[in-house]
Amino acid sequence: MSTAAIEDEDVRSPGPAAGGGTGRRPVLRRLLPAAGAVLVAAAGALIAVGCFLGLYVRPTSDDWCAAWKARDLGVLGITSDFYRTQNGRIANAFLSGVVYGDGLAGIKILPTVIAVCFTAGLVLLGRELVRFLGGRPRLLVLTACALVVQALVYFAGTRSYQVLLWAPATISHTVPSVIGVWAILLALWTVRRPRAPARAAGFVSAFLIAFALGTLSEPFALVSGLLAGLAGLLCLPRIGLSRNWHPFTWCLVWCSGLVCGLVVLYTSPGARWRRAQQPDKESLLSAGELRATFEDWLRMWDSVTGQWAYLGAAAVGVLLGLACCLRGRAPGKREPRRSVPRRALTAALLLPVPVVVLGSFAVVVGLRSGYGPSGWTYARTWTNFLVPMELALCGYGALLGARGGRWLAARRSADAALATGAVAAGCLALASVAVLVPNVRELTTTTVARSVAWDAQNARIRSEAAQGGKDVGYRPLYIGVLAEPFFTGDYDRDWVASCVSNWYGVDRIHRR
Repeated sequence: MSTAAIEDEDVRSPGPAAGGGTGRRPVLRRLLPAAGAVLVAAAGALIAVGCFLGLYVRPTSDDWCAAWKARDLGVLGITSDFYRTQNGRIANAFLSGVVYGDGLAGIKILPTVIAVCFTAGLVLLGRELVRFLGGRPRLLVLTACALVVQALVYFAGTRSYQVLLWAPATISHTVPSVIGVWAILLALWTVRRPRAPARAAGFVSAFLIAFALGTLSEPFALVSGLLAGLAGLLCLPRIGLSRNWHPFTWCLVWCSGLVCGLVVLYTSPGARWRRAQQPDKESLLSAGELRATFEDWLRMWDSVTGQWAYLGAAAVGVLLGLACCLRGRAPGKREPRRSVPRRALTAALLLPVPVVVLGSFAVVVGLRSGYGPSGWTYARTWTNFLVPMELALCGYGALLGARGGRWLAARRSADAALATGAVAAGCLALASVAVLVPNVRELTTTTVARSVAWDAQNARIRSEAAQGGKDVGYRPLYIGVLAEPFFTGDYDRDWVASCVSNWYGVDRIHRR
């Protein structure tokens, strides 16, 4: 929606007379770039390590199946296979075919592609927020926010390897969040277009992207649909947040695309086969199943809230909000006044709360439906609501920093108070990044050690296969709490071993 359409006098930047001019806040003007530089270096270093570890990623679990299918069937072949025999996720299969199409090169560069695209999208989204708050976008602070949020998403949870380095999980649960950020930017671009053809192009793009996401990741489709649905209701012209129907139309088109994608997925032969694997499962609407799902939801949030580092997103958001106090609008330039009902504005500010709460519950319902009672432990799927949660915390921090900074600017000793707030926020953000270092160190050690062992075993197996061997030895190399061959005693049900055999072109593998 247009930022001009939802501005309220309470969130406007003060003019020079009120302390928002360029000649004030000299201490804050020096502190914020320094804090931004430190956070960019700290969070950027962790993310750089994660991207570098992509070079040491080797196949495991679902990698084996996607790799041989992409090699032998091609992109269209693996897409058809997913639709007909796996789960119906055609967009997921298409991306898998692209990633694994050139052997292992795709899985090695995918973390870097994700980090670069995510950073660019978050910086552009943060720029829109700063402009809404009446400030001047500052690249260093915006980059610090983008990198801190990403570092927390990648490394603050219990499944860092799966969230950033394991391609099947990143394609299903991390890439959709990156696409979602760019989709918000597309929405802002679309509703601002004065010409109907440009808006029509934006609406068509929204439908196609949403359709693809509906066949890429069911959890993200549910979370983004909930966000778009609630945002669309708030953007009805009668509510007062928008002066026209363009934002509502965009949200409606987005939800329509998601529904169409989910229908294609749900009615696919692959999805029907997958549901048939659990014919005797209790109905999701039964009292016992709802109670068990609620308990799983509480366990999941107990794990999330136990990691205080997530508060670093709010802390770096405060720095972003304080940056809005450094420069107001030019003297004599008046802002367009638009009266926005306070109830509507409050509802918009509270929008992330039901999205995160209900979205996380929907994720748990899906996990329990697909994986049974232990489904809530599949923490890689939590990314679908953790990203909105982190962005919401950052946004709330920015609002707090902007409002608090402007309130202090009109009082004596404002510089000291603002500097204290900036230092406190910067220290908390830096501490939240520092606490991730042990996780990154352990991730580095295990990933590099496994790659060395995997390369040696891979060379041996290929040598045996080249000599005509049809039953080769394989030693499981576990990483990231993921399955490896021989995870079950029944070889006929060992799908990982079957995929390993297909990858190496042998009939069977045995434990070595």
